[in-house]
Amino acid sequence: MNITMLLDMAADGLEERLVVGRRDNGITARRLRDLSVAGAAVIREAGADALVYRAVNGDAFPVALFAAARAGVPLVPINYRLGREQSEALLSHHPEALVIADDTGDEPGVLSPSAWIDRLERSEVAAEDDLDSDAPALVIYTSGTTSAPKGVLLHHHNLVSYVLGSVEFASADDADAALVSVPPYHIAAVANVLTNLYAGRRTVVLERFTPVEWLDTVRSEGITNALVVPTMLARILDSGADTSVPSMRSLASGGAPMPRRVVESALGTWPHVDFVNAYGLTETSSTITVLGPDDHRAAMTSTEERVRARLGSVGRTVPGIDLEIRDADDRVVEPGSVGRIWVRGDQVSGEYAGVGRLVDERGFFDTRDTGFVDEDGYLFLGGRSDDTIIRGAENIAPAEVEDVILRHPAVTDAAVVGVPDEEWGQRIEAVVVLGPGESVEAEELRSFVRDTLRGSKTPDRIVYWDELPRTETGKLVRRHVVERLVDDELLGRT
Repeated sequence: MNITMLLDMAADGLEERLVVGRRDNGITARRLRDLSVAGAAVIREAGADALVYRAVNGDAFPVALFAAARAGVPLVPINYRLGREQSEALLSHHPEALVIADDTGDEPGVLSPSAWIDRLERSEVAAEDDLDSDAPALVIYTSGTTSAPKGVLLHHHNLVSYVLGSVEFASADDADAALVSVPPYHIAAVANVLTNLYAGRRTVVLERFTPVEWLDTVRSEGITNALVVPTMLARILDSGADTSVPSMRSLASGGAPMPRRVVESALGTWPHVDFVNAYGLTETSSTITVLGPDDHRAAMTSTEERVRARLGSVGRTVPGIDLEIRDADDRVVEPGSVGRIWVRGDQVSGEYAGVGRLVDERGFFDTRDTGFVDEDGYLFLGGRSDDTIIRGAENIAPAEVEDVILRHPAVTDAAVVGVPDEEWGQRIEAVVVLGPGESVEAEELRSFVRDTLRGSKTPDRIVYWDELPRTETGKLVRRHVVERLVDDELLGRT
């Protein structure tokens, strides 16, 4: 199964329906196929063994995705914000690649997104070779929040399995449009191209996110579905702008834990919108668990705390995914017990360039995330296992403490980390971002945490910053938080 099958079905069944871009100059399903066929010919002529996409998201991205698939080479979307040294380090893994980049410079074999499309527009539609469904479709480099980026290999069957298990073909109305605000080197950008196309929904990209631009685009383009990361949603709700979105029917979030305060605010602001919270990884071809609209409404209206608590969960597994929570001895634990999250399914790759596929003998992949599943099968995330704070003999999940701090009405963002300590091994420190005009003393926040969690999980120190170091997709870069806290302490800054 090659992902071009999805495009061929759309081109044959939807033909002249717009599937990519703005209302006034978008690309139809049939034209997208023609451009991808022409793009595949360009890749073959160049003798390229990969197509690197080093640019902002836009109409050129889906064309590049399907052109690479037709040419039998992987698409390699990389972060266009990387410095020259980091970018060259990644490109060195693909020396024979054709490159699409915003900043072309004088590099040979590099096309701008507009030059790429212009060249394809002038090309004759060429005959296709047999497509290799076993070849890698994508190489996506992880964000490297704790270490050097790793190249995750996703095969065509992984991606097609995810789409077929998530979407019904041509299920969207002609006027449906989805707004995507994540960069192209994030798995969610790829997943949205594929699922929206298969559903027959036009995909609109917001190249650079601001709350006002997002809201204006929703209204001007008649957006019915949208994808945001939690930090984006918080900024939209706190922007003070006109938040009316009459066309919106569904809003999905993912990429980082969703603070309960933010989702409660969103549900109150847009009661007519169906909310979806998803959890997934690059290695799993995107979503593996979903908290759906009915779950959100039930949690908001329930008088039972165990049901209301689901607003802080990432829902239950999607069809085709098996999930286990295991302890340090690799034993499956009971509901309610915290452990490592392991998953299995056709959409799960778990494969890295130069390393191979990292799964156990039963085909389960270790996500390296921690969490627990309640008695009804809802998954609650506890953060990365590498982030666990070991204070004395106690393991403490930063996400548990962060969730409590974020419930305080004065707080808009928070990070909890372990800082080296001679007595305890690590001590708990929290960095807090306050809302505009808000003020709260550190001791008050510590008491706020202590009232919910036991004293050993209360931060030893709380400091205030204007913002936290996060990636474009909302992931907290914890090592940068620890480094700054340690540097500030050594230099006497508090």
